[in-house]
Amino acid sequence: MSVDWITRADRLSALPPYVFARLDELKARAREQGIDLIDLGMGNPDGFAPQEAIDAAIAAFETAQFHGYPPFEGTASFRKAIATWYKRRYAVELNPDSEALPLLGSKEGLAHLALAYVNPGDTVLVPSPAYPAHFRGPLIAGAKIHEIILKPEQDWVIDLSTIPEEVAKKAKILYFNYPSNPTTATAPRSFFEEVVEWAHKYQVMLVHDLCYAELSFDGYKPTSLLEIPGGNEIGVEFHTLSKTYNMAGWRVGFVVGNADIIQGLRTLKTNLDYGIFSAIQKAAEAALGLPDSYIQGVQERYRERRDALIEALGEIGWNIKPSKATMYLWVPCPPSMNSTDFALYVLRTTGVVVTPGSAFGAGGEGYVRMSLIAPVDRLRYAISLWKKAGIRFDMSAPDNH
Repeated sequence: MSVDWITRADRLSALPPYVFARLDELKARAREQGIDLIDLGMGNPDGFAPQEAIDAAIAAFETAQFHGYPPFEGTASFRKAIATWYKRRYAVELNPDSEALPLLGSKEGLAHLALAYVNPGDTVLVPSPAYPAHFRGPLIAGAKIHEIILKPEQDWVIDLSTIPEEVAKKAKILYFNYPSNPTTATAPRSFFEEVVEWAHKYQVMLVHDLCYAELSFDGYKPTSLLEIPGGNEIGVEFHTLSKTYNMAGWRVGFVVGNADIIQGLRTLKTNLDYGIFSAIQKAAEAALGLPDSYIQGVQERYRERRDALIEALGEIGWNIKPSKATMYLWVPCPPSMNSTDFALYVLRTTGVVVTPGSAFGAGGEGYVRMSLIAPVDRLRYAISLWKKAGIRFDMSAPDNH
């Protein structure tokens, strides 16, 4: 029974439908019909978290002191582990007391940062396509979103010259993400130097999502915003343990960088949550303390999956350039189909779930994202189903899609 005088806040009407929720509905319907789904939609890593993290969590569960409220700013030992990890991975010195803040996953932090800094009507710059939290958080806060449409001719890297002068002068925040979800694009160090100089010129806060930095291949090493002179003066950087450490369901991440920006987010969060369960923070400490050989093993697993999926797609007409990082492939749709129609057709005819590029903004139309979250044999089998169904890059749009 509904009551017509109970109305939702206007801010919810600004949000487009969340495609992953819609995909869940379609997947549930397909399973009811007995379809064996191969879900390459969400970036949901398969397998267990590192045993060291599991063991640390179990030990913490059995310790009474970890069952109370955690400190709002996270445990001192986890913040120290973050700073130590950053020093080891990027040669960047951080003050663990003021320049590192644990989060309930990076998605939570990215969205709440907007609530901490965006007033209704403020202009926020977001690339398109982009991870949905980059524009949904600002939308909830009432921002006016200026989409920076990314182009394959630019290798999906932001071209700052396309931002009109009057927009740049009004902009408050620029969200960006390299290595990129969903495009898998990487940006050279020169881009980071350019964006820091640009942000200082126009007094724009930089929010860099570096969640896929450890999933890099073939000798490529991504750049941290904080490595760039002046980056720490105007920006923050987000990380998550979800992908690298198979801890997506644990909900643990962190933000590092400018102490004043982090303090604003901390102030908001003290009024919204009590932080991460301390036992999970102990597990996260253990994960961050693992040797580089662990990360190299993760990279090799995803590299093998990347190569296998690219090879299989090549057999049915797709010519995909190997990605340098992330756990995805960014795959063009057949020329006669848009991304939603193609994703739905693939799901209905083969049981393979992919994410339409339009879910990531207008700039993602014409592509689908495929996650490397299944073993090599399963990925090859998925494309064999496409081949059997006559799905090729040069296919015509089916009449019944």
